[in-house]
Amino acid sequence: MKRKSTAIVAALAAVALGAAACGSDSDGGGSSSGGSDGNYKLAFIQGVAGDAFYITMECGIKEEAAKEGATVDVQGAQKFDPTLQTPVLQSVIASKPDAILIAPTDVSAMQQPIAQAKAQGIKIVLVDTTLNDPSVAVSAIASDNSAGGKAAFEAIQKLVPNGGKVLGVGVQPGISTTDARDKGFEEAVKADPKFTYLGVQYSQNDPAKAASIVSAALQKDPDIVGIFASNLFSAQGSATGIRQAGKQGKVNVVGFDAGPEQIKALQDGTVQALIAQQPGDIGVQGVQQAIKALKGEANEANIKTGSTIITKDNLDSPEGQAAAYKASC
Repeated sequence: MKRKSTAIVAALAAVALGAAACGSDSDGGGSSSGGSDGNYKLAFIQGVAGDAFYITMECGIKEEAAKEGATVDVQGAQKFDPTLQTPVLQSVIASKPDAILIAPTDVSAMQQPIAQAKAQGIKIVLVDTTLNDPSVAVSAIASDNSAGGKAAFEAIQKLVPNGGKVLGVGVQPGISTTDARDKGFEEAVKADPKFTYLGVQYSQNDPAKAASIVSAALQKDPDIVGIFASNLFSAQGSATGIRQAGKQGKVNVVGFDAGPEQIKALQDGTVQALIAQQPGDIGVQGVQQAIKALKGEANEANIKTGSTIITKDNLDSPEGQAAAYKASC
C-alpha cells in the first residue's frame, strides 16, 4: 500500500517493510505462498465429491502439482448443485489460493460467484464443465462432449446395425457437458436414416426418475432398441426401467464415464457400452495452464480431450484398463 509523502522517514521505512510483506496480494491470487519460484497454492473444486470422474481428475491434478512444487486443496459439495457449490467456492476464495480449478455446476448460476474469485486476483481454470462466458478463466479444459455423444451413437450402431428407435435419458438442462453429449447424440442419430430419435428426457440425477422415464417410454414404444444415458444415475435408472418392462436383452444401454460402478454395470450386462472420458488428463492440463498464468506465460483458452468406447470385448485390454477411472489416488 502507498503512503503520503508527508510521513516521517521512520514511518516510511516501516511502511516499506509492510508493503514487502503483503506485496504478493496485488496479482498472484491473494496468497503470499506463490511467486516466480513456484510453491503455488492451488485449489480444486469438484463438480461433486466422491465421484470417480473427479477423483481421477484430482489424481492428475495432484501429480502435476507435485512436479511444480505446488500444493492442492480439494473441495466439493455432496451434490452437483450450484446452490451447494457456491458456498464451497466462497470458502475457498477466503483461503486466498493463487489459482482455482473448478468444474462449474451450472453455466449461468456459477458465472457471478466465479467472477468474484477472479476479482480477488485469483487465476481461474475451468475443468470439465464451463460457463456461458468462459472469459472469466485463463483456460477451459474439457472432454469433447459433443464427440462423446456421437461416439455413444456409434456404439449403438454397432450393437444394432439394422437400426430402430433410440431414446436419450439426460440429466438436466443447463449443464454444459451433458447438454453437449445429448446434442451430439441427437445430431448423429438424425444423420442415420435407419434410426428414429425419440428425443431426450431428463432424470434430474435421480435413478428412480430415469427408471420411470424408461418404463413409460417402453410402454409407448416397445420397439426401442437403444438408450443413451448421459451419466451414471441415468444409466442405473434406465437399466431398472428396462427390467421393469421385461425388456432385458432387447434394449441396449450406452452410458457415459467409466468409474467402478459403471465398469461393474458393463460386466454385469446392465449397460452394453461406456464412453470413457480422460479426467486425469484434464487435471494435468488444468494445472499446467494455471501455472502458466501465474508465471505470466501465454495460455490456451480452450483445450479439448478425447474419449474411448469401452465394451466387454475390450474391457480387459490395455486400452480398456487405461480408460477406467480410479476410486482413489
